Amino acid sequence: MRKTDIDRVADIWLDTNQKAHDFIPASYWQDNFEEVKQMLLQAEVYVWEEKARIFGFAGLYGDYIAGIFVCGEAQSGGIGKELMAFLKERKETLKLNVYKKNIRAVRFYQREGFAILSEGRDEAAGEEEYCMGWSKSKTA
Repeated sequence: MRKTDIDRVADIWLDTNQKAHDFIPASYWQDNFEEVKQMLLQAEVYVWEEKARIFGFAGLYGDYIAGIFVCGEAQSGGIGKELMAFLKERKETLKLNVYKKNIRAVRFYQREGFAILSEGRDEAAGEEEYCMGWSKSKTA
């Protein structure tokens, strides 16, 4: 990601979170928007771009996937899978947290070889979540 991409990336983050997590008030995502925007500038972010337009991105902190986000009109088109493949090529292990109620995302990660390692609670959002992990050695 280039610094000039931050507005588009942050907009995808906000829109995708509000749609995927309709069980969390939209105000939660809006209230955290500026803070997340700054965090994205500090993270390792890879964008999926076609014809000079960003359609999705993956954010990493070391081996932790902060999220894979694909804009609404491009979802279910393979971009998330391609972003995940890109990350798997570069890392030996990956971890992430996902809300239990986000069944579509949980299934996506399971198809990608992630296993549930533990269960917890995101106190800020007030939601139960899974910690999931993947290891290259278990898929080789």
